Amino acid sequence: VQLQASGGGLVQAGGSLSLSCATNGRTFSSYAAGWFRQAPGKEREFVAAIGWRDGRTYYDDSVKGRFTISRDNTKLSIYLQMNSLKPEDTGVYYCVGSVNPYTREYDYSGQGTLVTVSS
Repeated sequence: VQLQASGGGLVQAGGSLSLSCATNGRTFSSYAAGWFRQAPGKEREFVAAIGWRDGRTYYDDSVKGRFTISRDNTKLSIYLQMNSLKPEDTGVYYCVGSVNPYTREYDYSGQGTLVTVSS
């Protein structure tokens, strides 16, 4: 299953970045898609998820108020607008499919995109 994430890069603290992910029909058939991230030397962690049909959003407390997840059902795509970035937001961001926003488990992910926030 190919999930194509893009939009990562280098940004200074306080800046913004926008990530995009093109998914597919299998992902769209599930309840939700979302984003995880993995910092160097750390485990992958949940960032945000969105329900395809109801548009309900879910966020980790660490990004609430700064990140916004959205989706475009016509394009089978999800997005992550990241504002007020902090150095601790640095990591590889993965688009994931078939995510359970309550257990924070997912079935599959694509290649990640690197986000680096400099202080």
